Amino acid sequence: MLKALMPVAVYSIGVALKRESFKTDTMANMLSISVGVAIAAYGEARFDVWGVMLQLGAVAFEATRLVLIQILLTSKGITLNPITSLYYVAPCCLVFLFIPWIFVEYPVLRETSSFHFDFVVFGTNSFCAFALNLAVFLLVGKTSALTMNVAGVVKDWLLIAFSWSVIKDTVTPINLVGYGLAFLGVAYYNHAKLQALKAKEAQKKTQQADDEEQGRLLEERESEGNGKRSESQN
Repeated sequence: MLKALMPVAVYSIGVALKRESFKTDTMANMLSISVGVAIAAYGEARFDVWGVMLQLGAVAFEATRLVLIQILLTSKGITLNPITSLYYVAPCCLVFLFIPWIFVEYPVLRETSSFHFDFVVFGTNSFCAFALNLAVFLLVGKTSALTMNVAGVVKDWLLIAFSWSVIKDTVTPINLVGYGLAFLGVAYYNHAKLQALKAKEAQKKTQQADDEEQGRLLEERESEGNGKRSESQN
């Protein structure tokens, strides 16, 4: 539920890095999402301050990563496609994840005698992670980091439903009210973003039609001028 804050973090960082334009109505919408997430966190049956701080830190770092990916894929003068971006980003991720793994997870795995490396499970997981990263790069390159996070709200709903129905996690009414408020804010932003994209596309088509009309008129004038010159020469 705390991941519903991701659009707020992406928008704030995008404005700070000048990838998004500041709009009062958009910021008010982001604040409503934040209030909903705060209510959902307050209604948590097993609230843990340290866990909330870790999750908020993860949201901030993920938002920064996505905005930087958008800069890499869309900035002028930088010709990185999704595959090339993964070529450079994946080794960095390996290094930064390997260091805490050595000190945190590896000692536990070494003490657990029942641990066996399963190539099928790890290979399938690696393939899914590669496909996920590739899809993220493609979507961010075609749209924006903010659009990607707004689209991820559906995934968050599925995760909450799975946790409640299968893992039997406790979901309180305050949780649902808070996340419902956050979801409405995200849905409103998604609707506004879609309308803005439609308006931009319509404006682009109108501009293309005007350019074609001007080109046609220019060709007609040139042909008329050439015809008059031919008549005067005759």
